[in-house]
Amino acid sequence: MEINEEVITFEELYTKIKENIQDTEELLKIKEAYQFAKEVHKGQKRLTGEDFITHPLRVAEIVNGLNVDSVTIIGALLHEVMNSGEISQADIAEKFGETVATIVDSVTKINKLELVDDSEYSAIYLRKVLVGLATDVRVLFIKLADRLHNMRTNYVIDPKKQKGKANETTAVLIPIAHRLGINSIKSELEDLCLYYTKPDVYNDILEKLNDSRDLLNAALQEMIESITEILQEQGLKFKIKGRVKSVHSIYNKLASGKKWNEIYDILALRVILDKVSDCYMAVGLVHSKYRPIPKRFKDYIAMPKANMYQSLHTTIFGVDGYLFEVQFRTFEMDEFAEKGMASHWSYKEHGTKKVQHIMEQKLEMFRNIIETNEDQDDVSFEADVNSDLLAEMIYVFTPKGDVMELPRGSTPVDFAYRIHSDIGDKTVGAIVNDAIVPLNQELENDDIVKIKTNSNATPNKDWLNFVKTSQAKNKIKSYFSKQERINMTLKGKEILEKELRKRKLAFNEVMKDEAINKICKDLKLNDLDDIYLSIGTLRYTAGFIISLTEASKESLEDAIITRVNSHGNESISYKNDIIVSGMGDILVNIAKCCKPVKDDEIVGFITKGQGITVHRKNCFNISDAKERIIDVSWNPKSEGIYLTDLYIVTEAKKSYISDIIAIFTKRNIYIDELKTKEYDNSIGYEVTLKVKNKEELDKVILDLENLSFIISARRNK
Repeated sequence: MEINEEVITFEELYTKIKENIQDTEELLKIKEAYQFAKEVHKGQKRLTGEDFITHPLRVAEIVNGLNVDSVTIIGALLHEVMNSGEISQADIAEKFGETVATIVDSVTKINKLELVDDSEYSAIYLRKVLVGLATDVRVLFIKLADRLHNMRTNYVIDPKKQKGKANETTAVLIPIAHRLGINSIKSELEDLCLYYTKPDVYNDILEKLNDSRDLLNAALQEMIESITEILQEQGLKFKIKGRVKSVHSIYNKLASGKKWNEIYDILALRVILDKVSDCYMAVGLVHSKYRPIPKRFKDYIAMPKANMYQSLHTTIFGVDGYLFEVQFRTFEMDEFAEKGMASHWSYKEHGTKKVQHIMEQKLEMFRNIIETNEDQDDVSFEADVNSDLLAEMIYVFTPKGDVMELPRGSTPVDFAYRIHSDIGDKTVGAIVNDAIVPLNQELENDDIVKIKTNSNATPNKDWLNFVKTSQAKNKIKSYFSKQERINMTLKGKEILEKELRKRKLAFNEVMKDEAINKICKDLKLNDLDDIYLSIGTLRYTAGFIISLTEASKESLEDAIITRVNSHGNESISYKNDIIVSGMGDILVNIAKCCKPVKDDEIVGFITKGQGITVHRKNCFNISDAKERIIDVSWNPKSEGIYLTDLYIVTEAKKSYISDIIAIFTKRNIYIDELKTKEYDNSIGYEVTLKVKNKEELDKVILDLENLSFIISARRNK
């Protein structure tokens, strides 16, 4: 689909920007950003043959159409300047401030990742990055505008890549546009993606529409004139628009099982009025002349959609036997329907507090998921993203009228934790719409919820069986984790005191301050409570702790050697997947220098203050320390996940980060960290992976070595 856009100039864009932004300093910064981008992109061309600067101009034009703030427009103009490698985030921060620099850096990172295949794992990584960067939602505004302009010129790239971009847009970006309520971008992307994924279907629908285009337009015009006359008679102020529904909208009806001759409501009208009361009056006036279809009237003003869309919908029998879908809304509702939350981002006077409050909650949900799931695996992370961010939402109210956004299926407990964790912890009951309800009752749109609390109350573990939001789940789990720590600490204290009594030793004589300090230093613990906790959780035995306080004052290393010798060659399975000769209650760590994984050849190294550290046998850090080496082996029954490092060197032609990620995702291997370093003739990628064993790691290294652009792929150290 080739869209012929006239080349836009900055002067034309600037004229449009001034309609939304009047602040002189902000306008000067926008001019400065354009000049900066123009200089950076000087001499660069797009595949269409146009000067590259046309792309940032179009992206800025699209976001400006959403009534965004100057920061978003500046970010749009600059969103490609870091790709050359000559402009850094610090350079942008110096000229345009930290906020703009962070936004541009985030967009740059997002644009380096692609959904390179149809696997779920590729989508997980891409969505995770998008959600992570969406702590400033303006990044998403720019990304959506960037993709829209690129999809308009998608025809210039390879046909296989055309379809890939369309699939990625459908899977990842269109749902985000929908959640943000940006219908103007969402609708155009849907049509463009349908064209590139199902061109035959798209062209067939378009051809049928074109065959009847004149008749449809004539019917639209006649209905516009008729409704205009009806409303003018009542002195209402309004604006009316008519259109033939989009190709994608008709495709959805066909995909649901309808045949072409069964689709009647192809024509749509939109009536925009001054006040909400005018909307209800107008729909009544239209119904008095044109018979509505039963059960097709929808009141989204009183009951907004999940993304805060508001309008009255009805379908009527109109002129010439055509069915017309007619929408009635206010001017503010119409702006929000087309531009979504972006239209209120600048928080101008005409912005509604309700929308601002919802946006703040949405960003808080983004942040909460990122912050509370740092150590979570990607599948669990994806589940939380889907349940909290991409699920259908409901909107409920506090008794004071503040609106709260929650995923459908949420309960009063989710509501309580959304207000504050202390409220959630102390919840004892809930009143919904003036009626007492169980805490596991699912809330509905427009419910008014009041939470009853008690200062002595604590969370209930049973709540985990019904709460919906990851925020509530994590707060409840955190509470019981803290309680478990307290219980284990008390248990450890009891075990130590019992062992001392058994040996007929006085607590105050053995556990003196200097002894406690020595134990904490040797075992890298913080205080006496940490010592108790290590005993209560069976990390160390009480006997071992006492042995470190005895008059010999032997070091931790000496204590370990003594215990090894006294136990002979006996092997005990340790819970950390390592079998240590003679040890069952000694701290075992995996060495960070060589990061062994299961089935590597390994040895144990007695490390001061850290118990036994397991190294790969060929690790250079232990080559000269044979006196501290002890025998260790892998527990064949272990099913742990291990961190290890790969260093990958590629050609310097372009960034191959998405291709490398694709290799890992196909093998179901997760990335914990990735760092990039550019050299004159190559690019280095230092990747920390989560793997099960050496066989799994060897296979992924072989996959990487088979790629034409890979110079080398090896483990560090």
